[in-house]
Amino acid sequence: SWTWTTSSSFFESSAAMPAKKEDKAKAIASSAKQKKKKWSKSKTREKVSNLVVFDKATYDKLLKEIPTAKLITPAVVSERLKVNGSLARRAIRELVNKGLVKSVANNHRQIICTRNATETKAAQ
Repeated sequence: SWTWTTSSSFFESSAAMPAKKEDKAKAIASSAKQKKKKWSKSKTREKVSNLVVFDKATYDKLLKEIPTAKLITPAVVSERLKVNGSLARRAIRELVNKGLVKSVANNHRQIICTRNATETKAAQ
């Protein structure tokens, strides 16, 4: 058997509807007044000014430090000595020709070298 009950909450919620519409209208009006969203700014990298020609100090550092490194790539040489990539590739080629480092992989894209095991033992 069904009995109809009148719930006061039903009538109260329907009476509150215009207030919600007013709130929405206020929200829309206030959002129109706000500034437009700007795109997030991308992170800018620092501009590095790497050497394009070896000076005496950098060349001496190349002959002293780089042959002792375990992994020698143009990126490593460029980072340590602050020289550009083409100069780093030529420096590695020169170190290989002098016999200071040993070439592991030589591709048209990447040069990978390592220190000579005999020279590091002699230095220690």
